[in-house]
Amino acid sequence: MVGKRKKIQSRYNKQSLQQQVLEIFVKESSKTLNYKQIAAALEIKDMGIKRLIVSILYDLVALDQISEISTGKFKLKSKMGTVTGVVDMTSRGSAYIVSEETEEDIFVSQANLNRALHGDQVKVFLFARKKSKQPEGEVVEIVKRKKTSFVGTLEISKNFAFLIPLSKNMPYDIFIPLGKLKGAEDGDKVIAQITEWPKKSKNPVGQITDVLGKPGDNDTEMHAILAEFDLPYKFPDHVNEAAEEISDEITKEEIAKRRDFRDVTTFTIDPADAKDFDDALSLRRLENGNWEIGVHIADVTHYVRPGSIIEKEASERATSVYLVDRVVPMLPERLSNGLCSLRPNEEKLTYSAVFEMDDHADVHKTWIGRTVICSDRRFTYEEAQQVIETGEGDFKEEILCLDKLAKKLRERRFKQGAIDFDRFEVKFDIDENGKPLSVYFKESKDSNKLIEEFMLLANKKVAESVGRVPKGKTAKTFVYRVHDQPNTQKLETFNNFIHKFGFGIKTASPSSISKSMNELLHNVKGNAIQNLVETLAIRSMAKAEYTTNNVGHYGLNFDYYSHFTSPIRRYPDMMIHRLLNQYENGGKSANQDKTESQCKHCSDMEQRAAQAERSSIKYKQVEFMLDNVGEEFDGTISGVTEWGFYVELNDNKCEGMVSIRELEDDYYEFDEDNYCIVGRHHRKIYQLGDEVRILVAKANLAAKQLDFVLA
Repeated sequence: MVGKRKKIQSRYNKQSLQQQVLEIFVKESSKTLNYKQIAAALEIKDMGIKRLIVSILYDLVALDQISEISTGKFKLKSKMGTVTGVVDMTSRGSAYIVSEETEEDIFVSQANLNRALHGDQVKVFLFARKKSKQPEGEVVEIVKRKKTSFVGTLEISKNFAFLIPLSKNMPYDIFIPLGKLKGAEDGDKVIAQITEWPKKSKNPVGQITDVLGKPGDNDTEMHAILAEFDLPYKFPDHVNEAAEEISDEITKEEIAKRRDFRDVTTFTIDPADAKDFDDALSLRRLENGNWEIGVHIADVTHYVRPGSIIEKEASERATSVYLVDRVVPMLPERLSNGLCSLRPNEEKLTYSAVFEMDDHADVHKTWIGRTVICSDRRFTYEEAQQVIETGEGDFKEEILCLDKLAKKLRERRFKQGAIDFDRFEVKFDIDENGKPLSVYFKESKDSNKLIEEFMLLANKKVAESVGRVPKGKTAKTFVYRVHDQPNTQKLETFNNFIHKFGFGIKTASPSSISKSMNELLHNVKGNAIQNLVETLAIRSMAKAEYTTNNVGHYGLNFDYYSHFTSPIRRYPDMMIHRLLNQYENGGKSANQDKTESQCKHCSDMEQRAAQAERSSIKYKQVEFMLDNVGEEFDGTISGVTEWGFYVELNDNKCEGMVSIRELEDDYYEFDEDNYCIVGRHHRKIYQLGDEVRILVAKANLAAKQLDFVLA
């Protein structure tokens, strides 16, 4: 009997039992409970354990978490309670819970996370707050898991296997039974799904769902990056099959419903490696001397019907993903590169915004509706740029006219307060195996800006057509692309930083911010800190997002703005095409809650795709620098953290870290407000924007990390 009792007590050590008792009080926060009710809820009959519960109850009273209402009767303290929030895991395994219900984030130690993982929505019990300390708590319920699939490297032993996750935000290895390997071999990169997490087990249990391949193989690594961000890298067979069944016939009846632009000069201007052409421009002179300019967009929603297999897949993906060496399209290739792509000398169905414009680029009339076109020519940006620079080439009159009008639109836009973020892109020349051979910088030229201005105009006018209504009338539900005003505190921090370089911005009003920001961006052009200042300026701004609640677009200085011009690669544009058609045919306003939910999903997927793109660039940068280990380069400090500082190399914009541990001449401390680290004794400073010379110490492909030391 004694042996049995010891066994029972071993199952209930005091710490774990205290946690379970507290959970009961949290769930029954309005009730008064005694030790018998607690024991019954835990299905405990053993008197020794019941006595332990009594002891725990008085411990919780001492900890100020429950109060004794009357003798032997206890209740959760009213100042306590639970909040719901999202787990933001640190690299050390602890986390902060970000909640709209509290002003401050809630710290949760790893021991109190209770199997919650990064991104999970959880319910947290708040501990009694100690003076001047950050609020702390314990996860008492996982409301919704963010993800259950993880990418990592498989390690196989004689009797079991483990997935070692790639993500720094996943602090647990996943136990994989040998019967659940799906043919994977030791060292493979794989995807594993968590199937269970036994209460007594430190590690979750899972099974392999996909074998990506051997580390270092280009396809393996790119697929691993996509999987890490829960992005697809192939279409299911049934989606491709559904795309193949769509008819490519354009009937006379369909053409009769549309405005016909097949005889109007029309062309596309796109990157040299583009395969999906979703926008075209047409131009002709009207009898009154004005210009008719058509912005023609692929009519994707004609082919992708609501509720269809392809529609559901596109809705889930929400965006095409652009990695360094590939595009992962939102729509199957038959649609994105075939039926919907506005290829030259092929009749195509389009949704168009058509403008009557004078020589001063003033818009006199706007028409929005379904059309049919036949593109006369496919230009690359380089080809169109050559026409602009030389005045010679195919359709030179049309291109030069559009360029002149675009420049007037652009000049007017900046005069009215739009911010001129005109950054270059880092691109790689890559061989057939995905190996980066060289790095180059892609800058926006007049041909790019020509297309940009007419797309901006179309997006703006489409948004106005639904959103701008007479006073006293309510606008119908619509999908806007909004950009809120900058965060005042972030802007002040940014301003304090650039003052050190002799620059500054005026923050008295939104108009003074945009005007002085443009002056700043113009003044730093060609300066060593140009890229740094532009990066920090963008970080000081709010993020653009999709929503039904229009607050305007601060960066563009538009009261109404939408995304209408890229439905092959963005789902919100498909949503807008559908809403325009619905309202044109007299339909009632769409359900706002449902549309807003779709908008949020699209914004989330856009962020995820951007993270994957950055991750692929980082991987290629490290791969490119593998042959340069041991060599010295000049660079600029591009980021500062408590662990050290990042340096961006001037020649190729590859970025690596100088660890604070490598700075042996002093004890350095992080000064967050001034973007620098400072030596405690000699007061030497390494600050954002400083020029330094470094040596490449290590290139870690697996971690996508370059380690630098000062040369």
